Amino acid sequence: MSVMHNVSKAVHDRVSTNNPHNSYGINCEGAVNAMDLNRDVSRVVVAGRNVFKIYNVEDDEFTEKFNLRVGRKLNLDFSVSDVAWSHIDDNILASAATNGKVVIWDLNKPSKSKQDFIFQEHTLVLDGSLKIFDIRLKRVASTFSVGSTSIRDVQFCPSNFNYFAFAAADEGGNVQIWDMRRLTSPEKQFTAHGGPMFCLDWHPSEPKWLATGGRDRTIKIWDHALGKLLYSVPTIASVARIKWRPERKYHIASCSLVIDFSINVWDVRRPYIPFASFEEHKNVATGIVWKKDDGHTFYSSGKDNFLYQHVFKDAIRPADKVVPDGLDVSVIGHVTQATKDKTKSLEKKKYSMFSKQPDKGDQFIDAKSFVFSYTNCHQLLSMEWFVNCAKQYILHGRSFEEMCEHNAQVSDQNDRFQVAQSWRMLKAIYTKPTVTKNLLRTESVMSNVSEKPKDKVNQPDTPKSTEKDKQTMDATSEDDDMTDTDLSSIARGQINPPVEWDILFGGADVEQSFPTFGHMENIGPDFKLPKEAFVPRHEIKDPSEVPKQNNQDSPPLSANETEANPANNHNSKVNEDINMLLLMKEVEISEFAFTDCVEQMLKYFAEEGDVQTTVCMLVVLGERRPKIPEEIQDDWFISYLELLARFKLWTVSNTLINLSHLGSISMMNHQSTTINVTCNQCNRVLTKVGWLCHKCKSVINSCAVCHLPVKGLFVWCQGCSHGGHINHIQEWLTISKQCPTGCGHICEYT
Repeated sequence: MSVMHNVSKAVHDRVSTNNPHNSYGINCEGAVNAMDLNRDVSRVVVAGRNVFKIYNVEDDEFTEKFNLRVGRKLNLDFSVSDVAWSHIDDNILASAATNGKVVIWDLNKPSKSKQDFIFQEHTLVLDGSLKIFDIRLKRVASTFSVGSTSIRDVQFCPSNFNYFAFAAADEGGNVQIWDMRRLTSPEKQFTAHGGPMFCLDWHPSEPKWLATGGRDRTIKIWDHALGKLLYSVPTIASVARIKWRPERKYHIASCSLVIDFSINVWDVRRPYIPFASFEEHKNVATGIVWKKDDGHTFYSSGKDNFLYQHVFKDAIRPADKVVPDGLDVSVIGHVTQATKDKTKSLEKKKYSMFSKQPDKGDQFIDAKSFVFSYTNCHQLLSMEWFVNCAKQYILHGRSFEEMCEHNAQVSDQNDRFQVAQSWRMLKAIYTKPTVTKNLLRTESVMSNVSEKPKDKVNQPDTPKSTEKDKQTMDATSEDDDMTDTDLSSIARGQINPPVEWDILFGGADVEQSFPTFGHMENIGPDFKLPKEAFVPRHEIKDPSEVPKQNNQDSPPLSANETEANPANNHNSKVNEDINMLLLMKEVEISEFAFTDCVEQMLKYFAEEGDVQTTVCMLVVLGERRPKIPEEIQDDWFISYLELLARFKLWTVSNTLINLSHLGSISMMNHQSTTINVTCNQCNRVLTKVGWLCHKCKSVINSCAVCHLPVKGLFVWCQGCSHGGHINHIQEWLTISKQCPTGCGHICEYT
């Protein structure tokens, strides 16, 4: 089954190719932390720990106007972390020093030192307070208490929207919107990021839009009136600065705190690829300022000591290099394909000879694709085998041989025969083998038969037995039905022995059958074979002595007589083997160096994408596992845990974490298991008692709706630290999204 969707989106940006400005830069002779432009964009100030200069902005270059790092004593007041130019007077600017001071500079002063006044109200750089200074009266006009959190950025709302409003980004990821006339609490507050937030910016034309960026590597566009997320732009690094592009509603520029040295301009409607990129900086950029009412020119500074003017016509367009085709397979086997439309008849336009065709660099690439979705109907794409193996594999609690054999059977049941064979190979390699070796020793006994007279050749010999021999044979006959005559005949070779006696007669004509190893498993270690297969009737003499009979030589027998007498035929074989003994001995086979083979097998499965087999084998091997770098094993375990999380196999994942031999993996069960409540008055984390703040002595377990103490389950908002009874909070949030205490925070109950 397939479903087709026609996805078409074209975003145009008609950049003027007649822009007289060009891109250029200058070396500021020091790393720059911040920069700003004056009102008429005729001057630019750059500041850092070791640089503080003002440049004139010319058509094709920057020229130095002032160097503010002059004087006899260059202390930390000249080491700047941020700088801003006055919007009223081009000769007044302010800088934030790294020691917590705010310095006012007056460029009209006739002396070399341009310092006008220093505010020292901030005791620390991050003391968790907001202050508004009156530079005319040279004092603090207002102080806003923000609790124990630190403020990372402050931006005033455009005066044409709200003259008294400003927004602050705190280290906890919250956005606080304040009114200068209200000092006790912010007008609105909502959580924008899951970690520290470093920057924010008001939209120049949309009064309700506010952009934020933080350590979570995302740029988020908010409707601050509703606390609603409108757009989200993922980046590859922490976001340090963001600035809306003039005359473009959906365009915003950003630079990263680390790793990424380029400045990207994003279209928030297409967040996964930059609209344009500028890669002049060789280190991270620290400042972005757009030219007033000009969306084609902006200025930037960076840690590479350079100040640049960028012109949009020189930008790199990453979207032009992207192939508009894609293919992906879901975890349940569904396939989605996107392919470009080769028929461009709808996009063709006719231009007259007098009209100018637009430059391709003036607009975003036209993205038009057909999307096909295919439902999984083939067993090959199914991941059912993965789920079955994850649930049925045994990784602990049994012997190594049993686990290997069980896991091999599970793999066989899921048609994964190569994996099953690999499990059995592990079992064969690491199981200590013992085999029994047959050492066959044959004792040759010479015949001790006397030559008979010619008249007694055809008469069988009947040796006489003593009384002791008779008693022994009587005892033996109780368990054996053989008679004395039969035993004598067998010994002489006149009759064939029973089949089970074949092993006792190595030289007999009958076929010999040896016992198998399976019959020897029950033989004890103290077992000894008897010297003879049966109790002899008389003592066997030394065969080296030749007996004498009546001191006469026996006449030779004819050929016919020899063939007719089987006894004489048997006795003529002097060196015939009479008895064959089995000596059982255990032989230990030395272990072969299979470690390299096992390591290659594990890496093979991992490279093929089957991290399940690799990780499970590592766990089952235990101390037998090969020496593989822990960084590689960490990647294998994390990849397998992510797959288990996709299929919601939480129990299997938890078991695997507990069985892991890697410290970084086994510690995952000990992380993020505790959530500390913060005080709703001073924002202090409550570590000892969860309902009493030891700093401000306030009780926080009172319900924000009924104002009664909560006993039992307590709903707590991580943004504003207010809460209450579950049913009361649920009822309140059905009629209002703001906190019932009136703090202005947009609470959400999930």
